[in-house]
Amino acid sequence: MNEIAGRYINPYTDYGFKLLFGTEPNKDITLELVNALLQGKEVITSLTLLPTEQLGDTKDDRRSVFDVYCKNEQGEKIIIEMQKADQQWFKDRSVYYSSFPIRQQGEKGQWRFGLKAVYTIGILDFVFDEDKDDKEYYHHVVKLMDVNKKEVFYDKLTYIYLEMPKFQKTEDELVTKADKWLYALKNLPRLLERPAALQERIFKKFFEVAEIGNLSKEEYAKYFESEKVYYDNDGAIRTAEAKGMEKGRAEGLQQGRTEGLQQGRAEGLQKGIEKANRENARRMKSKGFPVEDIAEVTGLTAEEIEKL
Repeated sequence: MNEIAGRYINPYTDYGFKLLFGTEPNKDITLELVNALLQGKEVITSLTLLPTEQLGDTKDDRRSVFDVYCKNEQGEKIIIEMQKADQQWFKDRSVYYSSFPIRQQGEKGQWRFGLKAVYTIGILDFVFDEDKDDKEYYHHVVKLMDVNKKEVFYDKLTYIYLEMPKFQKTEDELVTKADKWLYALKNLPRLLERPAALQERIFKKFFEVAEIGNLSKEEYAKYFESEKVYYDNDGAIRTAEAKGMEKGRAEGLQQGRTEGLQQGRAEGLQKGIEKANRENARRMKSKGFPVEDIAEVTGLTAEEIEKL
């Protein structure tokens, strides 16, 4: 087995993120992260981890698999997702996922439709196209609002999106708990030791859990495979972007530089992602991964995976 570079795991990998925030021994870390990111909300004192696989109302309905799914002491549900690459229907999927904890609250009989709040936290390794020119705006808090009054219309459905590439604060600039968690998440794979600004007890545990040397043989093997998938996808995306931009430059000679670059990047990126997903699915299939897990990681259908 090849050696993984770095002292700490990469939280952008599927296995790394779930190990840090989706396991029972580490739910106190999850609690601290959630409290830091739900700014302005009453402090949560306890979390219960819930099954991440959510089934539809019937056997034919599409299921969903969350990265981390939990509820607080008041019964409010919290979905935490690490999204590594932009997808055409990302926002649609995010809203669709939030519908599961909403529908699960339905009761038989004389139920009056009183709902508990649902929160979706998206930690994004990409930037929204519509906000790419705003380098300072990376923490989105989205609720249903009255567009004319500019007031929140319904406060029990909240989406928090964090555009991590825009977070550029240095260790000396960390002020809030949210700052510290975002710094830790973004820089963890490159750090050689725990930063002086992250000396709270919870960060001590966070860095101990994240240390690759503390993983068991089985955990190491799972993380190693997850990191390979991550870097394969990342390399494919970067290659596709480069090719797409080159194609865009050529088309831009006829249609205008800006329009051509955008179109070429989108087409090249999509082809690169599809190629990487097929290759990763083929590799995971050869190692005996369940079809359902392969489909969740790569986005391919079961039929497409069976043909590989």
